[in-house]
Amino acid sequence: MKFDSSRPIYRQIIDSYKKQLIRGELKMGDKILSQREYAEQARINPNTVQRAYREMEALQMVETQRGQGTFIIATEPMLTEIKLEMARDVLEYFIGEMKSLGYTYAQIISMLKEEEKKQGGGF
Repeated sequence: MKFDSSRPIYRQIIDSYKKQLIRGELKMGDKILSQREYAEQARINPNTVQRAYREMEALQMVETQRGQGTFIIATEPMLTEIKLEMARDVLEYFIGEMKSLGYTYAQIISMLKEEEKKQGGGF
């Protein structure tokens, strides 16, 4: 995993797991890498991974079972909420960046509609 230096690594770990959940790559009951395995694979400090896993437990995304590992426990309603939260974050960032470039909401919407036509999709 490649990390963005502008954001805390532990947050990026959490977001990575959230995206895997949303995309259906991880499901309830799936075992995830141990904290040590994750740290070794990503070549990061184990304390950083521990912080991410602790936060995911606090969010009730995962549960660690002593001697067995860490498992996904996120429910469908939680996945819906995670997806909405992440979409809002992306929109906030996008709109903020577009406004910093001097675009108005009307111009942003117009550009989105134009891009939608190019991609042949429907909003």
